[in-house]
Amino acid sequence: MSFKDFSFDPRISAGIRAAGYTSPTPIQQKAIPVVLQGRDVLGIAQTGTGKTAAFVLPILQHLTRGPLRQVRALIVAPTRELAEQIHQASVDLGGKTRLRSTTVYGGVSKNRQIEALRRGAEIVVACPGRLLDLANDRLIDLSRVEVLVLDEADRMCDMGFLPDIRRILKLLPARRQTLFFSATMPPDIRELADNILHDPVTVQIGMMAPVETVSHALYP
Repeated sequence: MSFKDFSFDPRISAGIRAAGYTSPTPIQQKAIPVVLQGRDVLGIAQTGTGKTAAFVLPILQHLTRGPLRQVRALIVAPTRELAEQIHQASVDLGGKTRLRSTTVYGGVSKNRQIEALRRGAEIVVACPGRLLDLANDRLIDLSRVEVLVLDEADRMCDMGFLPDIRRILKLLPARRQTLFFSATMPPDIRELADNILHDPVTVQIGMMAPVETVSHALYP
């Protein structure tokens, strides 16, 4: 299978080539067509399976149509490292389009994030705490979000973000596409998924163990 089979916008196809992607991974093969159809997705996959591109690419395709410089896709991640990784993938794969991505997370000054939001971005990759902080100060408008991604939902639960996630959901339009990714499905995560996903397609890749592309090392 080739990325050409997905019939992406030529600018996105150019971004795929520039990023050095050759053929889609199993989760990309299964998830991308479903996301392109506008369906909700429950994805069960470990880090290293290629799930970031599995949701970023169809989101970019969706955003090529419609207004610019307003938040239309919100991706929520548990850590700023993951947020930056997703943001960079959005920048790399969407580099040939006019779409903008920006990050929102704590531990750094708000000022640059506020300025980026004022300049306008279609994709916001955020950690829950800072996102709610900016929303409470009315510095970010989530009323036009068309696609929501919750990435590594089980980690967010482990880190105590579940109440924040529920507050974020109340700020979003009820009519939206929701993509929910988790490596495991404990009862509270299953309950959350059941509450926010509408007739989802389940995509599961591999067993509940680290994939072969992830190496582990210990530095004393």
